Amino acid sequence: MRWFRQLLGRRQVQPDPARQQALLQDVRHRFGAHLRVPFAEQAEAVTRVLDGDDGLVVAAGILREVADEAHAALHAQVAELFRRTGRRFIVNRRNYRPLWREAGAELRWPLFTLPCGFHPYAQVAAAVTVVGARAPRVVRVVDPMPLLAHVFEVLDLTAAGWEYGRVRVDVDGASLANRLISTARQLRAAMDDPPRLPPPVRELMRRNNTIDVYDPAADRVVSGINLGAELRPALLS
Repeated sequence: MRWFRQLLGRRQVQPDPARQQALLQDVRHRFGAHLRVPFAEQAEAVTRVLDGDDGLVVAAGILREVADEAHAALHAQVAELFRRTGRRFIVNRRNYRPLWREAGAELRWPLFTLPCGFHPYAQVAAAVTVVGARAPRVVRVVDPMPLLAHVFEVLDLTAAGWEYGRVRVDVDGASLANRLISTARQLRAAMDDPPRLPPPVRELMRRNNTIDVYDPAADRVVSGINLGAELRPALLS
């Protein structure tokens, strides 16, 4: 009966493609690294913009676009490495950690420079928040399986960037990670039959190390984050 309930839920949706496109272009061009506004404030503003079912569709689309472009960017980097060095690496969307362990010193973390222009700490953080806050509705508006996969992909890339990609863990990055974990929990709770946790999440769950979190504007530690301690109660309960 799962398919029937989902069908009933989706029949209630009356999408407005024109409004969705307007919302998408608004958040793409009005927010980002070019603004002298803290990312936390930008994320809150984008969250308010992405209201209603159209906002949910746009939020899911932002996560899909970011995950797809990050995957394409890593493929291009790996192809360039092979051209220069003859070394082969596997780009696996379900688990980026082996790639980063082997080639992290030669890779550029892709989430800061995607062609779509979405910034991980502004539009992406907002999209994740919108999806999580309305998870029972979003699973009726869009297909939740690829959406959850995209959430886990961005979390995987975030953690790998910290560990292998020389990405400094600041307050905005830690906030993104916490939002991703919370949204993954909320999506799984809203799904009738959530999939198994992907390998990088299971690997991170076995960790118990705390990472220093820096002030974005200064070389000063202000807190810490333990991804394993955050993931275990969120996704194993």
